[in-house]
Amino acid sequence: MPTVDIATDELRELTGYTDTTDEEFKTELFDLGLEFEGETEDGELQFEFEPDRLDRLSVEGVARSLRYDRGDSRGVHVPDTNSADWTIEVEDVPEERPYVTGAIVRGLDLSESAFDSLIQLQEKLHATMGRKRAKGAIGVHDLTMLKGEAAVDGKGKSIRYTGVDPEEATFVPLESDAEMTPAEVIAEHHIGQEYAHLVEDMDRVPAIYDSIGLFSFPPVINGKRTEVTTNSRDLFIEMTGTDQWTIDHMLNIVCYALAARGGTIEDVNVEYETAPEEYPADLVRPDFSTKTKTVVHDRIETALGIELSEEEVLDLLERSGLEGVSTDVDGEAGYEVTIPPYRVDVLHPVDVIDDVGRAYGFNDLEPRYPDVGTIGGRHERSRLARAVRQSLVGLGFQDLLNFHMTDAAQVGDRMNLGDSESVLGSQEPVRITNPYSEDYTIARSWLLPSIMQVLENNTHRSYPQDLSEVGWVAHRDDEQNTRVAEARHVAGVLARHGVSYEDGKARLQALVDDYDAELETPPTEHPSFISGRVAEVVIDGDSVGVLGEIHPEVLVEHDLELPVVAFEFDLDALR
Repeated sequence: MPTVDIATDELRELTGYTDTTDEEFKTELFDLGLEFEGETEDGELQFEFEPDRLDRLSVEGVARSLRYDRGDSRGVHVPDTNSADWTIEVEDVPEERPYVTGAIVRGLDLSESAFDSLIQLQEKLHATMGRKRAKGAIGVHDLTMLKGEAAVDGKGKSIRYTGVDPEEATFVPLESDAEMTPAEVIAEHHIGQEYAHLVEDMDRVPAIYDSIGLFSFPPVINGKRTEVTTNSRDLFIEMTGTDQWTIDHMLNIVCYALAARGGTIEDVNVEYETAPEEYPADLVRPDFSTKTKTVVHDRIETALGIELSEEEVLDLLERSGLEGVSTDVDGEAGYEVTIPPYRVDVLHPVDVIDDVGRAYGFNDLEPRYPDVGTIGGRHERSRLARAVRQSLVGLGFQDLLNFHMTDAAQVGDRMNLGDSESVLGSQEPVRITNPYSEDYTIARSWLLPSIMQVLENNTHRSYPQDLSEVGWVAHRDDEQNTRVAEARHVAGVLARHGVSYEDGKARLQALVDDYDAELETPPTEHPSFISGRVAEVVIDGDSVGVLGEIHPEVLVEHDLELPVVAFEFDLDALR
């Protein structure tokens, strides 16, 4: 899940809630769906939030949500914009990255904390909506350092988004004093090396020019000439990407955040040689147009399980940052709801109902028994999983509950699997067609990678760390009706000085004995484990998993400096 770091003094300043304590903020934000995760080294509070609410990636967005929740801000607010004086002329761009958008923000007073918030918002949007800059990348520049050429129509100033030979164009990138070509940047600069994969296969790379020369090499790095500091007052924001809708909405989120800091938004013209799909050739950005959704009153009451008057619904919509008017929806009473430009998550009437429920307060909903004639109970598989968890806790393990989603590198390369076949974890994963984050692109096919990540994130904690999980895994299987084979696995790790294969075998033997099953551990090979210190887990004659000492390459990959023994097997083997 994405996290956002919030300085509560900044939150008090932006909301005006100077008497609210940190604990009260934690409680209010939890009700809004932001869960407190801990504190940073600088004393900022870190919150985990729903990945669809990207408008809350900054303290400005969180402050806006708090003011709406308390009723101090109401309805849809659209910032005023000044007429465009600058134009982005798009010509001969690389087909791999054809789209651009932009805006100007004037009159900012960037304190150190405001500057840090802008950087955080930029990087968080890159990681989420921008898919690590692959789908959308943000460049923020000091406008006073730009010298625009005369626009084609003779009105105002222009810059040019185009493609260039990576061996010919030169500029001085950020964090450097040397003039470099784009090819040199991706070969020698540490930021260039990190994002080289986005442009290294292009014959001509993206570039943005003013009359002085190249000042931005998207999506890799900006030029040093236009670097933003706390002394910058007027900013030029450009975004490039593979999808116009995505970068336009990323731009809206940034503009709203800067408007909350007192900035004045100024339009930018975008002129394409060839009109992008579903758009005219000449655009005016930022696009602060609103959209609407219709929702039936009865559906709101049914979904939330409460009765609400029309006036109450309209009030709750306004306290959600939306606006509603009563209307007829296919013969039923309902509402036409206006959605603000920064909300990218409202795709369906259910999303509107969710906002109504949060404004009402989910904690204020009274629980009631459903009108059904049966009493629920645990499934046999659930009872077994619960019993195994209790057995593992009794053996000294700490029970975990990790995300079912992860990315391919975590379950494969980082576990040293490479091109291995027919070993635990090597099955073809279930891939998400359109993932919302590059960190969650597949369903995990085994549990140990998730537990290794927990060890990696807890190297600052004391040892020993004995961790276990009973959880869901899946992989592609075309013989299944759904083309997905699902299972529940059991996994455990022992991380401590001097731990060995025998320690893991003893714990596994004790667990299997609790279920009157017979355990055998014939030697095997698995690339995640040390050769000669790894065994197959055979329970009641069936091969169901693996046990052994984690390979040093896997330990190094996870920044672990002491040995780890691990096991994993299919839960159904204990039935």
